[in-house]
Amino acid sequence: MIQLQTSPTQEIVYPDSDDQPMSDNTEQFQWIVTIKENLEILFAADPDVFVAGDLLWYPVEGNNKIRQAPDAMVAFSRPKGKRGSYKQWRENNIAPQVVFEIISPGNTIKEMAKKLDFYNRYGVEEYYIYDPERVDLAGWQRNSQQELEVIEEINGWVSPRLEIRFEITEDSLQIYRPDGSRFLTSVELEQRARDAEQRAQDAEERVQILEARLRELGVDPNQL
Repeated sequence: MIQLQTSPTQEIVYPDSDDQPMSDNTEQFQWIVTIKENLEILFAADPDVFVAGDLLWYPVEGNNKIRQAPDAMVAFSRPKGKRGSYKQWRENNIAPQVVFEIISPGNTIKEMAKKLDFYNRYGVEEYYIYDPERVDLAGWQRNSQQELEVIEEINGWVSPRLEIRFEITEDSLQIYRPDGSRFLTSVELEQRARDAEQRAQDAEERVQILEARLRELGVDPNQL
């Protein structure tokens, strides 16, 4: 009697890279970084909001072909931390609730349609696409029928999940945090930090000058 030998179950590998470039040009890259980093800042104090950029998301265990790498994504009720990819079955089966895609000249209509279908199928609640070349923003929100439905009026729209507001002008998109402060680039953030540091130094110098004058008048400023 011939016995057939069964081969051991082959372990499925979920690659951390899809070998695709993160961006096609500098403007697309700038927007990806700006949105991702400002979302990081927005939720920095909440340990259970995970923000990532260009991270492969695998929604189905056992299938490494079903995947997508949003330019930026936010997963609520998931802890911060390092990940090589977002394997949903290891994340309490929680799909990223919000995703962003930044359009580049290399993107095709077919490609973007496939992404919309993917995000609709696998549970994204809010999906935003921005085309910096045309200053064109589009958004979708999951409706009561559990389908992503286009947001008809996106200008002035406030994200239900993120509580950020989108404002579109003739030549730019502005995104505002719940406190009204604007999303800034890394250069703008650095300049703002330097300005704040300079103001603090100027204030300290004014205090020192005032204390010196008080001492000249025989007044101990520490006794005031």
